[in-house]
Amino acid sequence: MYIIIVGGGEVGYHLARELLGEGHEVLLIEKDARTCERINEELGSICQRGDGCEASTLEEVGAARADVLIAVTGEDEDNLVSCQVAKNRFKVRRTIARINNPKNDRLFRLLGIDAPVSSTKVILEYIEHEVPRHPLVHLMDLSRFGMEIVDIILSEESPVVGKRLGDLDLPINTFIALVITSQGGPQAPNPNLVLTPGDELIAVTPISEEARLRRHLTGV
Repeated sequence: MYIIIVGGGEVGYHLARELLGEGHEVLLIEKDARTCERINEELGSICQRGDGCEASTLEEVGAARADVLIAVTGEDEDNLVSCQVAKNRFKVRRTIARINNPKNDRLFRLLGIDAPVSSTKVILEYIEHEVPRHPLVHLMDLSRFGMEIVDIILSEESPVVGKRLGDLDLPINTFIALVITSQGGPQAPNPNLVLTPGDELIAVTPISEEARLRRHLTGV
């Protein structure tokens, strides 16, 4: 694949090195001349000095034939603009943007960025996996469809404990894909299954309905 990376900082540098090692064609765009020179000395002539937000720069590096553009500068605004220009002007199939402020995640998705990546969010989700007191854990974002897959473990305080699975008042377009019971292990959803503390539910839900799903299943 031909991959363009915007931003030659630590993230962009190491990403470029790994992608080159996997055999991809990589072009890195960096504003700072000294940084660009260092990258070319260490990784070969892969760095182009310029502004990845500008259409002229992206045209010069052949964005029209790129498979992926990854924007990883330290400025969310620059990452957003780079991805939008790549997608709307040059029809780049896949855009990935680093998000430094996790509050911008929803905005990036609304504006058509295929894969916003927040290091803060990734770390928090890892903590949620490791700390049992977190009742809902993100497993996967289905950004193209505005959906996500989440994992909910029912506690003794859950308002749905003692109810049948088929009686749950789930948010619109939400469904339970798998139930891992505290006693019998994983099983396909059964409307007559009575939920007990410790049961684990894998659900698919619209991103906009996550808060309602959490309240309904956990009371939190």
